[in-house]
Amino acid sequence: MTTSVKKNNFLPPSLISNLQQVLIARNDGVQPPPKENESYESNGKLSSSNVDDQANNAEQDSEKPVILVTNGEGIESPGLTLLVDALLRDRLFNVHVCAPQSDKSVSGHSLTVRETLAATSVELSGATAYEVSGTPADCVSLALSGALFSWSKPVLVISGINKGSSCGQKMFYSGAFAGAREALISGVPSLCISLNWKKDVSCETDLKDAANVCLPVIYAAVKDIEKGNFPKGCLLNVDIPSCPLTNKGLKVTRQSMWRSSPSWQGVAANRHASAGHFMSNQQSLGIKLAQLSRDASAAGAARRLNSHRKNVEVESVGVAGKQNSHQTVKKYFRLELLEKEPENEDANLDFRAVEDGFVAITPFTSSTSGQPEIETCVSNWIAAAISREQ
Repeated sequence: MTTSVKKNNFLPPSLISNLQQVLIARNDGVQPPPKENESYESNGKLSSSNVDDQANNAEQDSEKPVILVTNGEGIESPGLTLLVDALLRDRLFNVHVCAPQSDKSVSGHSLTVRETLAATSVELSGATAYEVSGTPADCVSLALSGALFSWSKPVLVISGINKGSSCGQKMFYSGAFAGAREALISGVPSLCISLNWKKDVSCETDLKDAANVCLPVIYAAVKDIEKGNFPKGCLLNVDIPSCPLTNKGLKVTRQSMWRSSPSWQGVAANRHASAGHFMSNQQSLGIKLAQLSRDASAAGAARRLNSHRKNVEVESVGVAGKQNSHQTVKKYFRLELLEKEPENEDANLDFRAVEDGFVAITPFTSSTSGQPEIETCVSNWIAAAISREQ
């Protein structure tokens, strides 16, 4: 079943039942003026009235719905920062962030085992935030374990905003989608939000617009999760078109089989120097060097055991000829993902809806057997959320 939402310029204010009141209270995100009783004593300490205010604010924050945010592109990515800014703007949520310290956008659903992860607190728009030396799935698993944050479970987990579509089979490679899926596995409703980023066309302003476009869906999800009306055991993959402000509305879609074409290119040995540049950009350089040392020791032991064998390094610029069975051949390759135009014209598939200008919402469950039912359930939920104020 497909549900489309038509509108003139922007997503309708009636998208969720409380959106109108939120927008009125929002006052364009302007911060409130200082309280009259805010002052400092001569020693620089807060006066008792300020201490009371801080205690009251902390108590109010503890009563707000908790949202956990992660992503695949790293904690410094603009998509995550702009999403957190948007979530904090109305002061409706208690926002916590646990995201990778570096880009893990194509890490899939990998978890780090037999290694120690570091979680470091960071300043991020006033949210409680940690960067983690692991994958998005690591971040969500750690955050939900109770070992990092004081709360036991958030109301909602949001992964994004990813700079690039997560449609089709890209979901299997996407670190951002894996973060949302880890929450689903752990029994927490989640959203994965992506912008259909166009190289040399899209800009950071589009990410900011995408954050505003997805807010009504987030508000509706949080409200209905608390009421028990949100589809059970559900992950929503939200793909926003490349021009967010001109979107045609929401459309519940099905996952397509579309994917980027992998292209493995053989490269010469002397062109492998880019690995050094990659290493220099890693914040966990010490760990990487330790791993290299360990691997080098193992490799040295292997060479001593096989000193009678001759090693041959081949520049992989073509198909190598048949080698002697006693020779070890090393080749170098580089993977490029080539974008191709979708061929399927089914308007109900995720990539087609996004290309047609819709915000595609593709539901997932932890079991494929219930997929048709969850699509109908999500369609009904969105239709009900929209119609409440109409």
